[in-house]
Amino acid sequence: MKALVVYESLFGNTEQVALAITSGLSKHGEVELIEVMDAPAVITETLDLLVLGGPTHAFSMTRPSTREDAFRQGATQGSTTVGLREWLEHLPKGSHSELVATFDTRVAKVRHLPGSAAKGAAKVALKLGYEVAAPAESFYVEDVSGQILEGELGRAQAWGERLGAQAAVRAVGRGVP
Repeated sequence: MKALVVYESLFGNTEQVALAITSGLSKHGEVELIEVMDAPAVITETLDLLVLGGPTHAFSMTRPSTREDAFRQGATQGSTTVGLREWLEHLPKGSHSELVATFDTRVAKVRHLPGSAAKGAAKVALKLGYEVAAPAESFYVEDVSGQILEGELGRAQAWGERLGAQAAVRAVGRGVP
């Protein structure tokens, strides 16, 4: 099984979740973790799974204006110009062999509000022709710049393990060793 995890992180929480997911995935095969600013414009490598994640801003994926707000609030990672939304806009439309799974980080006190970066990214991926491997998943933080809630990194690793197992079975079914 071969997977690529592309993430966007501004305060470091989404990066921690991406690392935990990568750890879980790696139990089933080869995984590359890459920040969205460094992600390839075109995926040329044969993959079984593409995992995409970012923080939820204004009920969806970040935008330049919401990233600028994050930097005003103390964000130290990422970019105001490139986020998951912009990266997805450059992926080709059509048939894709890899499955896609999406995740986000969200503030716990508004967990019941509609909209999420993960659901937004999954919707875009479907329009691009990707098959979704699992429902979009959210991982919770204390506050905008706060810490990840206890147990969330373990939950992220377990989610990665489940995704990896599913992708490994699919890879074997396609004759990939």
